[in-house]
Amino acid sequence: MKNTNAAGVFVICVGVALAASFVVRAQEKERAPLRFAATVRLPDVHGRIDHFDVDVAGKRLFMSALGNNTVEVFDIAANNRIHTIRGLHEPQGVTFVPATSRIFVANGDDGMVRIFDAKSYQLLKSVHLASDADDTRLDAAKQQVYVGYGDKKNAGLAIFDTATGNELGMIPLPAHPEGFQLERKGTRIYVNVPEANNVIEVIDRSVRKIVATWKLGGAEDNFPMALDEAEHRLFIVCRTPAELLTLDTNSGKILAKVPSVEHADDVWYDPVNKRIYVSGGQGFITVVAQEDTDHYRRVTEFKTAEGGRTSLLVPELGKLYLGVWGQNGRPEELRVYDVQP
Repeated sequence: MKNTNAAGVFVICVGVALAASFVVRAQEKERAPLRFAATVRLPDVHGRIDHFDVDVAGKRLFMSALGNNTVEVFDIAANNRIHTIRGLHEPQGVTFVPATSRIFVANGDDGMVRIFDAKSYQLLKSVHLASDADDTRLDAAKQQVYVGYGDKKNAGLAIFDTATGNELGMIPLPAHPEGFQLERKGTRIYVNVPEANNVIEVIDRSVRKIVATWKLGGAEDNFPMALDEAEHRLFIVCRTPAELLTLDTNSGKILAKVPSVEHADDVWYDPVNKRIYVSGGQGFITVVAQEDTDHYRRVTEFKTAEGGRTSLLVPELGKLYLGVWGQNGRPEELRVYDVQP
């Protein structure tokens, strides 16, 4: 009788343990940082996909289809494509300006910045830069758009007025700029310049000059960048080696390094969930938890698809959009993911 009771207790304990294990696994699954929501297939779009922007109020997404020489416009409420802007030459950066209803598109092949009416999609103006017009950013407070462009001979950030499309000036750089970020409350711009010995140039846009140059301790190919302005943290993703670096924007000091997906082309900071998302062509999104401002932990390598390099996090909608450059005969796609708390 005593042995039977012991056996029964053992069975019950094992059952409880297994049940608890299933619960933990279920909770872990529920706590996955991203959840697949939708795919929009693009059978007539071919080649590399570059950067995005969003019209939150109008529920539209703008995607630079660099290899296709188009900007694709999506209805993000219905998850379908509603328009194609043609006549472009390797569109890279795209910025939507809500206040003036303009779309600025930077073209790498001919160095042109083409400005469109966001309602009719008609071309309003074209401005030629020296070469390779690339990433773009909006200064909403001053209603200016910044465009990175150029090569080692002539490179910088060009500044445009959002209403007229006129070029207001430029800030010279030592080589072609890749990802860059503008402070919203401050006056600094942080710029990745991998072709100038893999440095970050810090610009004071009130005087339009470089005020500091930060090195990356041997890391190379610093392309995407994100900013946590409130906590004075800058996130840089390097491709050699593939890792996420966290820097203190007060000093430029590297505080943390976390391995990341290869061939990264975009990185986003999620202030609501205290996470960083790195999208790369290897077919994953590296998700990193911000445990505190100095400590970061890789949570998961979230499986996406090979060629899924560029992305856009939209915190207002709780969505992450991923552009997939079709590989091995697969079509190009827009993928939609829900950000899970």
